[in-house]
Amino acid sequence: MADINPRPISINLHKQSRVLEIAYDDGSHFEFTCEFLRVYSPSADVRGHGPGQGVLQIGKEHVSISNIEPVGNYAIKLIFDDGHQTGIYSWDYLYDMGCNQERYWREYLAELDKAGHRRKAE
Repeated sequence: MADINPRPISINLHKQSRVLEIAYDDGSHFEFTCEFLRVYSPSADVRGHGPGQGVLQIGKEHVSISNIEPVGNYAIKLIFDDGHQTGIYSWDYLYDMGCNQERYWREYLAELDKAGHRRKAE
């Protein structure tokens, strides 16, 4: 059975602009800000242990990725400079995040607004 799930062919961290760039073998190319990846970490610290248990991440505008570690052949672990390092970002999770990035970002901004928070200026 052939593997039909897209897999990364390159992963590049641009530290100065705080952008993680990922190219997939199907031709897809995504650029993620470190802030976006941090607030959408797949960790239990962020998402919770069940529905409705997620924790809104605030004040992450200037967070950076300090290290990237491979996790088998299916994921990476991102180490953030704010100490967060428990999220395992699978290739499928990152692909979904890339395909739906605009919608997810709008949802995050709406949740911030609902909670009475504003992003700090860059």
